[in-house]
Amino acid sequence: MRIEDVTPETMRPVRRPLLVQRWVDLTFLHWAIDPARVAPLLPAGTVPDTLGGVTYAGLIGFRMVGLGFLRGPGIPYLGTFCETNVRLYSVDRHGRRAVVFLSLDAERLLPVLTARASLRLPYMWSRMRLTRDGDVLTYTSRRRWPAPLPAINAMAVRVRQPITEPSPLEHFVTARWGLHTRAWGRSLHLPNEHPRWPLHHAELLSLDDTLLTAAGLPAFDGPPDSVLYSPGVPVTFGAPDVLR
Repeated sequence: MRIEDVTPETMRPVRRPLLVQRWVDLTFLHWAIDPARVAPLLPAGTVPDTLGGVTYAGLIGFRMVGLGFLRGPGIPYLGTFCETNVRLYSVDRHGRRAVVFLSLDAERLLPVLTARASLRLPYMWSRMRLTRDGDVLTYTSRRRWPAPLPAINAMAVRVRQPITEPSPLEHFVTARWGLHTRAWGRSLHLPNEHPRWPLHHAELLSLDDTLLTAAGLPAFDGPPDSVLYSPGVPVTFGAPDVLR
């Protein structure tokens, strides 16, 4: 199997749009982790993607804006909400790199129920807030439903200078052109496309989190290995295909 290259540009333009959205004010926190530790958490037909012999667990907070079906437009009110997800990095038997979501906390109940029912994505309904004061962003989340409870997140970052030449790690954890998930007894791949990420260095000011452990990951002893910020990108997701 040949694994596709890590590239900041879209690998495969989406031909059959399923969803459109915009991701805004993203903070990416990542910790290195042993691939053997996370392999049992991935869908059948996928294995951990690695960089330098390790893989990474991500905690990403942002605002979803203008979520809509097919080519849009976005759904008023219900299509805009805060979200914080816990994710891993995977490769399927076709060599496609992707993300695997262990949990996705969001503040709108209807999108949570729709995503859980249609694609079995592990969306959770949470009370959430994202505020900005100058160059400092603060994200808060407290899960309402379903278990495990309590599951909370509070993190604050200061945005630093833009990154002109992202490192291999910075590309690895952001340049992802699909997601893998398990739904209706099958492993699926959903492609996506978006422009190159505009990335900034960021400083983690505070973190109080139980989303990682609630998702089945260990409690990390030290600070993240990578802290990034992005003002965001528009995103199109394509229709899923079954891993064969």
